[in-house]
Amino acid sequence: MKRQSSEFLYNFINILLCVFIVIVVIYPVYFVAIASISNPSSVANGNVWLYPKGFTMMGYEEIMKDARIWMGYKNTLIYAIGGMLISMFFTMPAAYALSRKDFKARGFLMLYFTFTMFFNGGLIPTYLTVKNFHLDNTIWVMLIPFSVNVYNIIISRTFYQNNIPGELLEAAILDGCSNIRFFIKIVLPLSKAILAVVSLYYIVGYWNEYFKALIYLREDKLYPLQMVLRDILVRNQAYASGQLGAGASAEGSVQQKADLVKYGVIVVSSLPIIIIYPLIQKYFEKGVMIGSLKG
Repeated sequence: MKRQSSEFLYNFINILLCVFIVIVVIYPVYFVAIASISNPSSVANGNVWLYPKGFTMMGYEEIMKDARIWMGYKNTLIYAIGGMLISMFFTMPAAYALSRKDFKARGFLMLYFTFTMFFNGGLIPTYLTVKNFHLDNTIWVMLIPFSVNVYNIIISRTFYQNNIPGELLEAAILDGCSNIRFFIKIVLPLSKAILAVVSLYYIVGYWNEYFKALIYLREDKLYPLQMVLRDILVRNQAYASGQLGAGASAEGSVQQKADLVKYGVIVVSSLPIIIIYPLIQKYFEKGVMIGSLKG
């Protein structure tokens, strides 16, 4: 009886702790969502807590008026999907090769890859390298130079080491299967979990990327969504500041409108990724646990 009581208390405390963590994580996202469709004065006065007040779509209307939004979405989809495919093309074969015990150079190459996680050439040498390859201000600068993430190679390699037995390769070789065919026909179909996780990592990285665009791109037609939204937000805030500095009579509404745009920008940039997460959730947990904790 005493043991059951202690287990009940333990489970109760765990549930309370988990609920608290969920609230802490989810509420800021929820607040941004309801604030983006609430009356800006209610948000500014702190009256919006659990549900929207004074429903309005003014913030989203201001965002969607800018035609660059759709251009930015198109560019970001190209960068996210194309970049993910290119990154997976390099990452998964490299991870599989490094997981093979009969690959003599894997120790040296793994050390070489890991070294780049802690040390790099710096921004200026990297920029000069990209420029010398004539990749700056092109679509390729967002796809090729930074396509491989060493962390993703490490968790993929660990997954292969723990889930692709050597006996399977030996049996395939006896049947006349080449290494490339074994990787494509057998290894990849058995790696759905880690493929989904690493693909998501790359997609999220490319979707949120703006620093590379800020450094290497100069034409608006090449800007990803994050850069477009950043420009809209900065210009809107600058306009609001200018109106306030000029002593405009509607200075409060101008600032509130800028805040609405700010909340709307956050929702517009985050919504696609939020939608994607649940679709591969069943693979995500399995892939992370297998790839990062074992071995």
